[in-house]
Amino acid sequence: MTTVHTFSILLFFCSLFSASLIIAKVQHHDFVIQETPVKRLCKTRNAITVNGMFPGPTLEVNNGDTLEVKVHNRARYNITIHWHGVRQIRTGWADGPEFVTQCPIRPGKSYTYRFTIQGQEGTLWWHAHSSWLRATVYGALIIHPTPGSSFPFPKPDRQTALMLGEWWNANPVDVINQATRTGAAPNISDAYTINGQPGDLYNCSTKETVVVPINSGETSLLRVINAALNQPLFFTVANHNLTVVGADASYLKPFTTKVLMLGPGQTTDVLLTADQPPKRYYIAARAYQSAQNAPFDNTTTTAILQYKKKTTTSKPIMPALPAFNDTNSVTSFSRKFKSLRNVVVPKTIDDNLFFTIGLGLDNCPKKFPKSRCQGLNGTRFTASMNNVSFVLPSNFSLLQAHSNGIPGVFTTEFPSKPPVKFDYTGNNISRALFQPVKGTKLYKLKYGSRVQVVLQDTNIVTSENHPIHLHGYDFYIVGEGFGNFNPKKDTSKFNLVDPPLRNTVAVPVNGWAVIRFVADNPGVWLMHCHLDVHIKWGLAMAFLVDNGVGELETLEAPPHDLPIC
Repeated sequence: MTTVHTFSILLFFCSLFSASLIIAKVQHHDFVIQETPVKRLCKTRNAITVNGMFPGPTLEVNNGDTLEVKVHNRARYNITIHWHGVRQIRTGWADGPEFVTQCPIRPGKSYTYRFTIQGQEGTLWWHAHSSWLRATVYGALIIHPTPGSSFPFPKPDRQTALMLGEWWNANPVDVINQATRTGAAPNISDAYTINGQPGDLYNCSTKETVVVPINSGETSLLRVINAALNQPLFFTVANHNLTVVGADASYLKPFTTKVLMLGPGQTTDVLLTADQPPKRYYIAARAYQSAQNAPFDNTTTTAILQYKKKTTTSKPIMPALPAFNDTNSVTSFSRKFKSLRNVVVPKTIDDNLFFTIGLGLDNCPKKFPKSRCQGLNGTRFTASMNNVSFVLPSNFSLLQAHSNGIPGVFTTEFPSKPPVKFDYTGNNISRALFQPVKGTKLYKLKYGSRVQVVLQDTNIVTSENHPIHLHGYDFYIVGEGFGNFNPKKDTSKFNLVDPPLRNTVAVPVNGWAVIRFVADNPGVWLMHCHLDVHIKWGLAMAFLVDNGVGELETLEAPPHDLPIC
């Protein structure tokens, strides 16, 4: 071999090595969970925060980077952090849901989350996954393309993350604890927020209203995240079109809209071009409320899109927002979602599952006083999937019990279909179906299994648009519709060419959605409604995915600092 050839080969391998050093970084962060005085709506209260910030810090990474986040719990509550939408390939110990993949981080203790971003680009987020702490413990997780690659759309001039949230004047943990005691629905929020601020339309909020600057002619990438606890939200910007280009860290075929709808947990990336007269324009969000006769926060949060060379200090222009119950707008919006390119969707199905999702009512236990049964007609509110109201363990996490073969913590008897077939969306559902069975039941999947799940809303108590989130996976939404899912009629309408890839699906009110995925990530993975009141009531289940063959198809060993119960 000549010296020139040897040198060329060495140079080639050195360039590969240096490229890998440039491309894949390890980021280290410290999250200190602490109480911080926060003033909103004229009142100050101590809120649980990360590093004294509300919302918490934005993490920016590249596709391929590894994150190591050490969480120090200096607050009075147990806590965990969930990295919403991160695939967590073989790193289920870092996923975060309390008593599912880990025991909570106790006050005074710490835990380091270690995971790598693999094949994901766009907008995700992180949040607490204990009690209602995510009301204030949350932040954006921005995943940029690998260095040397680019967006599949023209590079924007600016990028801004806009996190939609909910604010309670009371301590949110007290709010849900009170509801748990009484069996009633929890008190509604006092405000919605954009990046932690309610905006001009609320008392004592004008000075801190978030301002988003832009120059005439510029295009800005707005990364919109619904971090609200319990409310799907409409979002719009006065007089401006929004071009949707991504959702849940997956690219989409671009389409233009005036209004977005995001269920809690969902993210949407949009391009906005500053093509209007240089004035100030409200960015606004308010509730999409699909449950009939249920109380909700009907206020509107605002930020301001401000042209830098504005010629007036007049009041910002207010946009029109859909009616609170405008399901037609939601349907029209969701049906425009298609993956950027044709995708490989599982067509042969190994596990064909049918899950009912919805509310229920527990009869008042004989030993309870009336004060503890303040749900409808002297009952206690509950919720379930396939008539099983999910109960979290308290002595071990599910993943720990599975990994260590600890008996008695869970069963793998979650039903593949509802125990009783009925008119799921009808108006005359038997009262005998209102009370689910409590249990810690998982559904077992073989590694590599091709899975279809029909998610069927029910009209028990009331029907509602449910944002269903699956941990550890993205999935294709191949179909959705209203009424009862009919496999004979509805299967032929599936989009098996370019369906959107999501981690949270907004199941239509009084309707259904169908998702497909391949079970290629071993571990225990929670699937639940991202309305936090519903997960507290039991609207959840978990998949147990077996290891495959070899190291690359096997769950990693638990880290040395994994919290103990």
